Amino acid sequence: MADRSSPPSGFTHRLAVPADEAEIAALMDVAIGELQKGFLSPEQIAVSRSIMGLDRTLIADGTYFLIHDAESGHLAASGGWSRRATLYGGDHSAGKRNDALLHPDTDAARIRAMYTHPDFTRRGLGRMILSLCETAARAEGFTRLEMGATLAGIPLYEACGYRVIEHTIGAEADGVAVPVIRMGKHLI
Repeated sequence: MADRSSPPSGFTHRLAVPADEAEIAALMDVAIGELQKGFLSPEQIAVSRSIMGLDRTLIADGTYFLIHDAESGHLAASGGWSRRATLYGGDHSAGKRNDALLHPDTDAARIRAMYTHPDFTRRGLGRMILSLCETAARAEGFTRLEMGATLAGIPLYEACGYRVIEHTIGAEADGVAVPVIRMGKHLI
């Protein structure tokens, strides 16, 4: 089996720094707008923007990965993990934030803020980010991972060994609800 944490040919990866925030936010915006089509209605996509987006805590904690296209230099994908209790959501997600530190022997680390630019889907970048996150969380003693997944992400996460724990509502506005699927995985 190939090492999923090695960049696919033509891509590089590194940890995000604060100077990357504008580029990350732009990637998130296009990914939310394009990749949720077919899974969410236009109204649900609009509401989902109230919960999805940039979480500067992940960058400050050094747990957020970027994958760039080596040829063009464009940001192709991003995603991270967290040792904090927040399951999903960006800086602006009221009521979803909980910066309490998790305990590796009793809590599941979080997979957070996974985004791929529509021009770079189906190239193994999501799998690579998950592998990087799993390796880093395991190195800190975590044996379980959880995430708040979008409907569009479920096929990737299931293919990588994550299983549905529960279905929830991530946000609701003007009678429009956005589903979030809590998923988890035990690390071997």
